Order: sequence, then C-alpha cells, then structure tokens
Amino acid sequence: MELLAAIDTRSSAARLAPPGPTPEHLARILDAAAHAPDHGRLRPWRFIVVDAGMRDGFAAAAATAKRVRLPAMSDEQFAAEREKMRNSPAIVVVGCAVRREQTKVPEIEQVIAAAAAAENLFLAAHDLGYGVMWKTGAAAYDPGVKASVGLLADDHIVGIMHLGTRLK
Repeated sequence: MELLAAIDTRSSAARLAPPGPTPEHLARILDAAAHAPDHGRLRPWRFIVVDAGMRDGFAAAAATAKRVRLPAMSDEQFAAEREKMRNSPAIVVVGCAVRREQTKVPEIEQVIAAAAAAENLFLAAHDLGYGVMWKTGAAAYDPGVKASVGLLADDHIVGIMHLGTRLK
C-alpha cells in the first residue's frame, strides 16, 4: 500500500475478531512504530504487548479503573468491560516513559513522539491488512493499569491499541 493511500483509507475498526497479527507481522508493526519522529532521540515510547500472561491482570485493572470513574457500574457491566479486554485478538499498549532527567526536550514533546509512534503502529497494521482500534479512556490514566503493564504512575499511556481482523 502506498503511504498516502494508507493515510486516506485508515479508520478505526468498529469491531475486531481473531486472528490478530502473526508474530512476524507484529514484529514488523512494532519496528515501524519505533521509526516515529523523536526530538532529541530519546525514544520515550514503550510498546507493551499484552500477552496471555498479562491479559487477565490488565483486563481486571482496566475494568476497575472504569468502575472507579463510574461507581454506578453494575457487576454485569464490570464483567463486560473486563471481557472486552480479555477477548481482543491482540493488544499493544503504547506508553511514554518521560525522561525528566534531561531538560532539553519538554515532556509534551516526548508524549507527542509516543503518539506519533502509535500512529505509525496504526498505519503499519492497516498496511498489513489488520483492523485497529485506538483506545484510551479511564484505563489510560489509571496508575493500576499502568502498573499492570510495567509503567510507572507518572508515565503516560497514549494508546491501548487493539489489533485484529476488521469486522466493521
């Protein structure tokens, strides 16, 4: 796919189903993501593939974060929220570990670099034929969710990227 065609035809998938990216495709997608513009060459992005060993903990943390923001959430809604994360074909959390020890590159520029990496990830997945949903919501700002994928409380999640076969 040509770059401009990928940009012009890219859209978030409404629904995804298995299969997710093959290991080879996922490696290529992450490699493309790591070629994002990066002021100061700090590489502040972190790509966390939420594998089978992390999936239940991540899903529970994300559902809990939503329940904290929406205390009226029923047990059924909580379970449905958890299942959305557990049933996604593939999830890559795009985080930003801000390098605060240096003062040349402001925090916002580091976060923007991570967002550019997320867009590269999206375009690469699209180019390889996968559907993508770029999510944030309560989970992206919750310290427990961040901890579940190895990020620190003051790190940022710029995208929870769901990848799979586009249904809509």
